[in-house]
Amino acid sequence: MTSRDPRHDALLSTVPLRLGADIAVEPVGYEIAGEPFEGVLAADRSTDERRPGVLLVHDWTGVGEYVATRAEMFARLGLVAFACDVYGAGIRPQGDAAAQEAGRYYGDLPLLRARVRAGLDRLLADRRVDPERVVVLGYCFGGTAAIELARSGAALRGAISIHGSLVTHEAGDSGDIRCPLLILTGGADPVVPDERVAAFQDELRATDASWEVVTYSGAPHAFTLPTLPVYRELADRRAWRRIVDFLDEVFAD
Repeated sequence: MTSRDPRHDALLSTVPLRLGADIAVEPVGYEIAGEPFEGVLAADRSTDERRPGVLLVHDWTGVGEYVATRAEMFARLGLVAFACDVYGAGIRPQGDAAAQEAGRYYGDLPLLRARVRAGLDRLLADRRVDPERVVVLGYCFGGTAAIELARSGAALRGAISIHGSLVTHEAGDSGDIRCPLLILTGGADPVVPDERVAAFQDELRATDASWEVVTYSGAPHAFTLPTLPVYRELADRRAWRRIVDFLDEVFAD
């Protein structure tokens, strides 16, 4: 990526580049029902061996520099990372338009699941990805999307929500979850207050799913986005460390 925001450069620098690695971050076009979509693929080109994959889902502004930076961070860990496109090529809303666009999918969860599933299929089409070792991960709006893909019964090693909205379902709607869930949320998040976290946990308690909820004190909504005033560096560093540990756990053979 060129002319990246220096705050994203600083974020990337927290993950050292492995000796001999050649990380490529490239736009990837694909189609869903004949309509164009464009995600971002990050992977180490120095090796063709199969490795675990991570499907990233963007926040409500769509595919942009932030999620591409996160994809590159995962590629530096030795994974193949694909940031899928829920909205469609060229749809990258801001402000009120972002809230409106995201609302379309919050109001149509089957559509959200289908768009993320298409992103998963695109990731799995990469010959470098081990199809038996894939995790989905999302930020804010993308956190909801990640959990919805897990609810659909997709064969995943794990699903991670980072300051996601924690949409609850009717009893029994989460019975198809086949993978562990990691939920990272802010302790000062007005979008996801304690009662919503509790309701989400109550829903999961009625299933056989393995799940963990981690709450970071003083962290508001979107606490991992370094270009926003709500960014909390300590919570972000702790969340990243937990994500890496979770990936090591679920990808272990």
